[in-house]
Amino acid sequence: MKNTVEPDDLKKVGLRTTLPRIRILQILEENAQPHMTAENVYKALLEAGEDIGIGTVYRVLTQFESAGLINRHYFEGAQSVFELDQGIHHDHLLCVKCGRIEEFMDDTIEERQRLIAEQFGFTMTDHSLHIYGVCEACERSVASHLLSRASRAEGE
Repeated sequence: MKNTVEPDDLKKVGLRTTLPRIRILQILEENAQPHMTAENVYKALLEAGEDIGIGTVYRVLTQFESAGLINRHYFEGAQSVFELDQGIHHDHLLCVKCGRIEEFMDDTIEERQRLIAEQFGFTMTDHSLHIYGVCEACERSVASHLLSRASRAEGE
C-alpha cells in the first residue's frame, strides 16, 4: 500500500506541481482522519498558515479525483468526503450518531457481490458498500442516558 503521493505523481497524471496541490496532498496524507470534507481540508490549510481559498480547495480535490489520486464518497446525509486512493479496495462502516467512519475489507463479502452481479448478467467493474449503524461508544452513551433518565424518574 502506498502511503504518500509524490510531486512526480502529479506530473504522471497530467497535473502541474503547484503549491496548493502539494499542500492539499500533504493535508490529506498527514491528517489523522483519512476521510475529510473540502471544508476540513480548508480549515487545516488555514491552521497551517496557508492562504489557499476554499474555491481552490474544491477545484484541486475535483482534479485529484479525476486523476485517480483520491476517492470521493457520498455518505448518506453528509457532505462528500475525500480520501487518498491507496490502491486497495475497502468498504465503510458509518455511525449515524457521531459520524465515525471505519474501513474494512472482507474477501467473503467481495466474492458474494461478484457472484450476485454475475447472477444478474453483470460483470462488476466497481462498487461501494456503506454500512450504517450505531457505534459501540454511541450505544453505551444512549444506554447510559436512558438508565440515568429511568433513575431520575424513579426518584420522583
